[in-house]
Amino acid sequence: MSGNVLHLDNVTMQFGGVVAVNNVSLDVNEGEIVALIGPNGAGKTTVFNVITGVYAPTNGRVTLRGKVIAEDHPRGKMRKLYVGGHVYEYIHTVNNTPDKITKMGMARTFQNIRLFKSMSVFDNVIVAKHMNLKANYLSTALHLNGREEKQMREETLDLLRIVGLEDVKDEIATSLPYGKQRRLEIARALSTNPSMLLLDEPAAGMNPQETENLSAFIREIKDRFNLTVLLIEHDMNLVMDISDRIYVLNFGALIAEGTPEAIQSNPDVITAYLGVAEE
Repeated sequence: MSGNVLHLDNVTMQFGGVVAVNNVSLDVNEGEIVALIGPNGAGKTTVFNVITGVYAPTNGRVTLRGKVIAEDHPRGKMRKLYVGGHVYEYIHTVNNTPDKITKMGMARTFQNIRLFKSMSVFDNVIVAKHMNLKANYLSTALHLNGREEKQMREETLDLLRIVGLEDVKDEIATSLPYGKQRRLEIARALSTNPSMLLLDEPAAGMNPQETENLSAFIREIKDRFNLTVLLIEHDMNLVMDISDRIYVLNFGALIAEGTPEAIQSNPDVITAYLGVAEE
């Protein structure tokens, strides 16, 4: 593993007088699976939302493969309200929308599954491929992009085959069992051809067998698609099983970073999140 893919530099996200994320810096390197864990309300999903362009950071910088995709500092009324970490005076203000960041090679899933409920499994995946459609609106309207459409359909079938959903390609997405719906959401993210994948609580709502299958699935797609993965997860069995490194958030601030072994024995993490086993 070498080369930095994602870097957060002193990122703070403040809503009015509430600091949801405070002065967070983290790195994800090429080929890693890195977990971001912490209690409910610790700010994990807010970090994801800043990384993917849902929120512009109140303060700090986010870079993807060395390219700045978000940076800002408190200005105007927020300058007076700001109670986060040190204010960084960046020369430029950079804000990218989620679609632009997706085109840069980053895709994500959500804590609550967000499938197109009335569409088939196949259509849920191919619709994401249209983000990279090369044909313009006119040629598409006149059906002059047949070759590109054919290629996208073939690629979609290949992807569904790889993720084990080819046999249900014509089923309505929400008719699938919960575990397969999760797999479908990940497949849709993969259809955008990302190099980095963000997974927001992928094991939420799964039983132990489904979680075990998911762990193997994440490893499989990481290797097959040469992905770098950042995930939020509460299932510690999954986190400790697949993570190369772990960051721990508590009340919006990082309290620890290290290997799974180091995190499991960290007294601050045990107190804040993991808990102490009964004797």
